[in-house]
Amino acid sequence: MTPLDPTRLVIAAVAGLILLLVLIIRYRMQAMIAILVGAVAIGLAAGMPFELIIKSVNDGMGNTLEGIALLVGLGSMFGAILEISGGAQTLAVTMVDRFGDKKAAWALGITGLVIAMPVFFDAGLIILIPLAFSLAKRTSRSSLYYAIPLLAGLAVGHAFIPPTPGPVLVATMLGVDLGWVIMVGVVCGAFAMIVAGPVWGAYCGKRYFIPVPEHVASQPDIDTKKLPSFTTVVLIILIPLVLIILKSVAGVVEAMAPMRSVINFLGEPFVALTIATLVAMALLGYRNGYSSKELERVMTKSLEPVGLILLVTACGGVLRYILQYSGLGEIIGGAVASASLPIVVVAFVVAALVRISVGSATVAMTMAAGIIAAMPEIAALSPLHLACVTASIAGGATVCSHFNDSGFWLVKTLVGMDEKTTLRTWTIMETLVGATGFVVALVISLFA
Repeated sequence: MTPLDPTRLVIAAVAGLILLLVLIIRYRMQAMIAILVGAVAIGLAAGMPFELIIKSVNDGMGNTLEGIALLVGLGSMFGAILEISGGAQTLAVTMVDRFGDKKAAWALGITGLVIAMPVFFDAGLIILIPLAFSLAKRTSRSSLYYAIPLLAGLAVGHAFIPPTPGPVLVATMLGVDLGWVIMVGVVCGAFAMIVAGPVWGAYCGKRYFIPVPEHVASQPDIDTKKLPSFTTVVLIILIPLVLIILKSVAGVVEAMAPMRSVINFLGEPFVALTIATLVAMALLGYRNGYSSKELERVMTKSLEPVGLILLVTACGGVLRYILQYSGLGEIIGGAVASASLPIVVVAFVVAALVRISVGSATVAMTMAAGIIAAMPEIAALSPLHLACVTASIAGGATVCSHFNDSGFWLVKTLVGMDEKTTLRTWTIMETLVGATGFVVALVISLFA
């Protein structure tokens, strides 16, 4: 194929991305359609042959879904079992009891981080926010003193650590092993949770007094006798994480060579998540009195939001292949190389700009991953460096939550704040989560 004109390519890409943002922001078009229209518009404006545009769409949809469809579905069912069984509440209540009231903010941050890996952010918040309110009622503190650490932990787990969909889709598009993403994500997430959680939460708790909502103040405390065992819940959550990490470690540790094929099989993400889901069904479902019919209904219900996530992600893959097949990825890569900007920084900036414009963290991750994956430099990076790029995209897609983000309104409503206070607390917390995670990823990448 004759190379396309570079100037026309750049103009087409800018115009296409502007069109995409206008469709989402101004006309409130569904993100999947907007990304698909924007991607095809780039191809047409750049002068790509029709056959190549069609190939980009087909390859983008197929190759992207091939890597994440099973993972998102299994992760959703796994999280649903953890949710309905009371496993998330078990983890939170036990952590708070062991840390004590004085350090309960740290317990809530850690709990939020762990719970958000298998459970969607919205569900995790709705399940755990009553515990933050009960602590605030018991200690007569501002709800924010406990709610902010919980929110920070949930935001970190949601953005940085698989098997939550965001980092899984970015890792798939960049072609990086999930074990490395988990290890880097845990390190980045730990620092981010500390800075944005207990530290920022303590300041917010003193600066803004938000009383416990009236409908919550009269509710009795959680009955812990009806909850599953803490040890059981922790072990089940650790199953996929440990198996996936072991697979990555086995690839570089020679002493594990005799068992490498078995470990690689068990550590394959879909196998690890399948095992965890089956164990959760047995120990959190059947053992707690749920029938097969009830579990089937809960697990099927959990798959309803999966279709939207997968289609938005797949359209992000289309954008990636349009940029790659048109040759724009090489142009972007050349510009980054000449500007001497680390690719980790570029990834963060791209994701942050989309996040601020569109509001959706998933769309920001998808678009940023598509743009970065089209750059030739990606192929030469080590697995550790790619994991840092993944964390950087996650950080950029987390910052500056404001009026165009559904999470902003959910937090405002549940915690009982006005818009100004939500901007001064939640929005800054999200920015601290994303920026801290990015800085840690950048430091790690210097040694990759």
